[in-house]
Amino acid sequence: MRLSYPVPAVIVCAALGLGAARAILDPTLGRSPAQAQQRNEKDLPPKHPDKERLRPTPTPDRIILTWTGDPAHTQAVTWRTDTSVLRGVAQIAPAEGGPLFVKKAREVLSRSASFTSDLGAARNHTVEFTGLEPDTRYVYRVGDGTNWSEWIQFRTASERPQPFSFIYFGDAQNDVRSMWSRVIREAHAEAPRARFIIHAGDLINIANRDAEWGDWFEAGGFINAMIPSIATPGNHEYPRAPMSTGRKLADHWRPQFALPLNGPDGLEETAYWIDYQGMRIVSLNSNERQKEQVEWLDRVLSDNPNRWTVLTFHHPIWSTAKGRDNDDLRKLWLPVIRRHRVDLVLQGHDHTYARSNLKTGLNKQERDTGTIFVVSVSGPKMYNVSRQEWMRRAAEDTQMYQVIHVDDERLRYRAHTASGELYDAFDLVKRSGEPNHLINRVPERVKERLRVAPPKAPTAAR
Repeated sequence: MRLSYPVPAVIVCAALGLGAARAILDPTLGRSPAQAQQRNEKDLPPKHPDKERLRPTPTPDRIILTWTGDPAHTQAVTWRTDTSVLRGVAQIAPAEGGPLFVKKAREVLSRSASFTSDLGAARNHTVEFTGLEPDTRYVYRVGDGTNWSEWIQFRTASERPQPFSFIYFGDAQNDVRSMWSRVIREAHAEAPRARFIIHAGDLINIANRDAEWGDWFEAGGFINAMIPSIATPGNHEYPRAPMSTGRKLADHWRPQFALPLNGPDGLEETAYWIDYQGMRIVSLNSNERQKEQVEWLDRVLSDNPNRWTVLTFHHPIWSTAKGRDNDDLRKLWLPVIRRHRVDLVLQGHDHTYARSNLKTGLNKQERDTGTIFVVSVSGPKMYNVSRQEWMRRAAEDTQMYQVIHVDDERLRYRAHTASGELYDAFDLVKRSGEPNHLINRVPERVKERLRVAPPKAPTAAR
């Protein structure tokens, strides 16, 4: 049958029969899967090369807020340009309801340095805003004096304890632009007024692959530029190298994150502490020189005037998988955590979710010290959970984000799945001279997301 004029598909189907029509409408029909895949790949457009997709320009990108000093009076911002921008500059002013704030903006010159990655050369720029007023909204932009970012707002911390919220992520690591982006954006939708974000290591997968860092910054987008980040390094922030050569932090880490320098020598901007409105947040580097951080951590927690204390590091004190246990780390750091009654320990690495009750030791008779341990994952790479006694709540195959709210004597913790479902929750309440009081608020109707259901407890004999 020859058709000399366009004929609707429904008429073709009727005239030729369903089988012949399907062969016309679906050109892959009758081919083997390998042939069909070969045809499909051949027909696809070429992938946009990373070097082009992520190339720097004179316009600032990868803008991120961090702190090097007091969050009530300072704010650091870092960004990237191409090599044509030799001098970076930022402008800042108190935010107003209209556009006239621009007349009050002051300029601050950046520290700028060249940076060469596997995708080529660029320039990184960092500005530290100082002399800021506490609990005040500011508006800023960065650029070179001609090519500017948009105006972006942030708020300084209060000098006194006040209620605030923050977000915590476990490993993002893999398929960050594709599959982690929805998690950070859902977290921002859940807590748009969060004051900072804690990243518990393994932000990316290959330490010095610039395309992965570019994807991480793209996934966070304007959120990174409005809400400061507190990042601790994971093992994937260290390039894989023979043990004999020692460990070396990713080349990208310090140029793109401006973090405090109050940690042990040699662990700059990886082990440090920040005080925020009645909470001391301590980042530890679990990848190297663990023993050297013990005495430093003891001093930092001994001289701590804050009501709340949160630690973050990558490798868990107790792993969610028995084959990944970190016994040496536990022996070094757990006694300090117990002694100072740390409230919350936020970790990553195991690509599953687990949260403890108040126990900090394996001995059932040991007195509670009020510490909650959490392991979480925000990216798509997933491992198995080995159900253990210390776990109050666990999950597999689940991307998570956590929103934590602090209000005077109460800390409220809420863990959500990537789709926004509330999965785990508890409150910690301070008690004078006593360990924290834990109130579990696990959603009763949400079953644990485990691949294999745990065995049922034996039924008592009647």
